[in-house]
Amino acid sequence: MNSEIAEKTISVIAEFKEIDKSAISVDTKLEDLEMDSLDALNLIFELEEAFDITIPDEQASETKTIGEMVEGIEKLLAMKEEEDGGEE
Repeated sequence: MNSEIAEKTISVIAEFKEIDKSAISVDTKLEDLEMDSLDALNLIFELEEAFDITIPDEQASETKTIGEMVEGIEKLLAMKEEEDGGEE
């Protein structure tokens, strides 16, 4: 797991939820952050903007922990790099 992506993800979540980022780790379950469906949707938008990616709804709905979220973001960033690299 990429520590920079994990740190950035945790920072975005901490700022969004207005909590100290030390209270969040890759093992934290999203349900432990007391997010309702609107919070979850808005968090997805925040992460998409922070990483300049598009998170598919299916992937977002299957994500249960911060670690799974980081892994999903890593995959999306890798796919984006491949696409961007192919355009040169």
